[in-house]
Amino acid sequence: MKKALSILIASSALTAPAFAENLSVVGSWSSLPLHNQYEAPFWGTALPEASEGKITVELTTHNQMSLGLGDIYPLLGQGVYDVAMTVADYAVSDAPELEGLDVPLLALTADEARAMVDAARPMVSDIYRDRFNSHVLAIAPYPPQVVFCNAEISSLADLEGLKVRASGRMTAKLLEALGAEGVNVSFSEVPGALQKGVVDCAVTGAGSGYSAGWWEVSTHLLPIPLGGWDSVVTAMNMDKWNSLDGDTQALITAQVSSGFEEPAWASAQDALVNDIACLTGNGDCPSGDARAMVLVNVSDADFTRARDILTSEVLPEWAERAGGDWAARWNDSVGKTVGVTIN
Repeated sequence: MKKALSILIASSALTAPAFAENLSVVGSWSSLPLHNQYEAPFWGTALPEASEGKITVELTTHNQMSLGLGDIYPLLGQGVYDVAMTVADYAVSDAPELEGLDVPLLALTADEARAMVDAARPMVSDIYRDRFNSHVLAIAPYPPQVVFCNAEISSLADLEGLKVRASGRMTAKLLEALGAEGVNVSFSEVPGALQKGVVDCAVTGAGSGYSAGWWEVSTHLLPIPLGGWDSVVTAMNMDKWNSLDGDTQALITAQVSSGFEEPAWASAQDALVNDIACLTGNGDCPSGDARAMVLVNVSDADFTRARDILTSEVLPEWAERAGGDWAARWNDSVGKTVGVTIN
């Protein structure tokens, strides 16, 4: 009996990877390019293969699970699943200091946005550790959050008096300071809201709007990054992270960086150019059929006005709401990178 048991154990050791880890992973919006082009290939194939079978993954997305957007990270911290990723702005009701990660109008290129994210990462790591019992693995971008309008506009000033769906709290504050009315509508409900006049305009990534068919219910595109870059944070439950051995932690860290985060950033700038072409017909569209939205040029005066309101009103209001030493930490990191100081 003992000999048979020994043979069975030895045979199992040959067929199953030692210390196998199964990760339950919840991705971001299943319909959008970030998930389909980067999240799903990485978690579903690349990481398991890089681990030589040591890591297996059960992958779904938060919309497929019908999770409330504000619940995604709190549930992660409770250990309902091991890894989750979604837009950081969805968590700011629990962590207002997190708004400092994705500030509108400060980054106009992917390189500038990446520099902001890298500067903010130590702060973000502390926030996720303390607020959500989680370890940050990656921060990846959606394309810049631009403005879709089902109304005739010719400048930023024309947003005054309109009802606009914001992509985050700081964007909503900026819109209100510009004279618009910020309206809270979930991403999936925006097409219906635009069609019915519940909102006149809505802010999201150009590629997200193209993929979700917002061009069917909007006529004008204002390509100013009024909603920042909608950073998507990938994090692992801290208890799960701490249970992994050092080699597994190192493998995941390296693979997430090279196989997910870097490729997502590398495509971000070209994605914006391509997405605007797809929405307006101004240029070649590699994603499918080009549409015919009106491209609204952003004047220097429009941009300067919005930037002045951001630095004089919106950022100081955020610093007061976040409290503690967050403004000082932001000034010493992100602020130095972009040349802005919150007074």
